[in-house]
Amino acid sequence: STANAPEGDAPNRYSRTERTTHSRYSRDANSSGSSLPSNTLEKRIEELERELAKERQENARLMKMAQDKEELIGKLKEEIDLLNR
Repeated sequence: STANAPEGDAPNRYSRTERTTHSRYSRDANSSGSSLPSNTLEKRIEELERELAKERQENARLMKMAQDKEELIGKLKEEIDLLNR
């Protein structure tokens, strides 16, 4: 389960400053005559935010499943240990 831990940090890979700076540059580029209208970009952002929310929910679900299985493994190891005594 620890092999998947770095992936869980992926949304936090960029600092708030980097994201804000990126957003600022994107807005500046858009206002200076980007080929895509701002409403198209806003719709795309909303679509990506919904997708991100779904992926975060799925990630949380998988993390919970992994945690539950780790707990079960621990309990079974204890039971095996008791049976071996």
